[in-house]
Amino acid sequence: MKNKIKDFMKKNAVMVVALIAAIVALFITPPSMELVRNIDWKTLAILFMMLTVLEGFKKENIFRPLIKLTENIRSMVALTFFLVGCVFFSSMFVTNDVSLIVFVPITIILFKSGNKEKYILPVLTFENIAAIRGSLLTPFGSPQNLFLFSQSGISVSQFLKTMLPLWLMSAVLLSVFICFLFRKNIKETADYGDESLTDEWNPEYKLKRIIYIILFVFVIWVIVSRTAYWYFAALAVLVAVLIFDRKILLKTDYVLLVTFLCFFIFSSSITANEKISSFLEHSVAGHEYLWVILLSQVISNVPASIVLYPFSDNLKALLYGADSAGLCSLIGSLASVINYRIYVREYPENGLKFIKVFTIISLIFFAFVCIPGYLLSR
Repeated sequence: MKNKIKDFMKKNAVMVVALIAAIVALFITPPSMELVRNIDWKTLAILFMMLTVLEGFKKENIFRPLIKLTENIRSMVALTFFLVGCVFFSSMFVTNDVSLIVFVPITIILFKSGNKEKYILPVLTFENIAAIRGSLLTPFGSPQNLFLFSQSGISVSQFLKTMLPLWLMSAVLLSVFICFLFRKNIKETADYGDESLTDEWNPEYKLKRIIYIILFVFVIWVIVSRTAYWYFAALAVLVAVLIFDRKILLKTDYVLLVTFLCFFIFSSSITANEKISSFLEHSVAGHEYLWVILLSQVISNVPASIVLYPFSDNLKALLYGADSAGLCSLIGSLASVINYRIYVREYPENGLKFIKVFTIISLIFFAFVCIPGYLLSR
């Protein structure tokens, strides 16, 4: 029993930290109805809908046509561009963690079967960067974007316009990194066999695939429209899933939902404390970019965004900083932790090696984007 608890805590360290933070915060500011009202229930409801629908995407293998394309690519440069590009563009719509969950295992299988394992760590790091920087363009690309978009009241067009310069810069820089990796042999072939990477679609489940695509479009509409009837939308998604595929509810990432809830409690409690609130109010405004990057290295970018938003005067700096924080360390982004967990399941002895390669490449990328990001945020 003790070993199971230890394993759970190791696998869900961020949630454990969030839970401890929430409990400590409740001693600082006793619980009240005001605290309950200040929790962002709308963001939690939208996150529940998105996580549940995307679990359906994975279960029904809706990404199959995209993954099948890799079987026809025979150049290492082209294959890497394709995989990194898939993560970069898909993360804008299905969130950065889901894009990694889909494409990181495929990358490991392809490179391992073709005796190209020496490229696995750098390419996985490129995919991690692609997930973080690709997802920054849209309000629903990452949990922190979803929260900040929901809270700020900024329009979708304004959001896209704000994030577009960093997104374009990141796409160009990633291309340079990939070309540099294969600089010694730009024409290196990718010989990974003819094994099929995905199961065939079962005709019996065609209706489920259609339903999940419709639900996904519906959730995007809820986010973009900012409808005041989000609770009815969440109920509608829940009822649809209960009718057509109730078992998928067992796979929803409730750990992430609980983590969000705990950090909402922590943020509300901190805000309600006059001394702490006064300190943050005088310290954060005008320095959002630096604050969110540094705090993210302790509690990751999602909770850092939640904690700092009430004291911020510069939404752009908070957005830019939160979407850059994941490049500094493994802790900086939940997506990076997911990437690490997928890799060490395949190579348990290489955990430190992953952290070393990831940190070096990510910090180099961060060095190129941090100053332009800061200047644009001003």
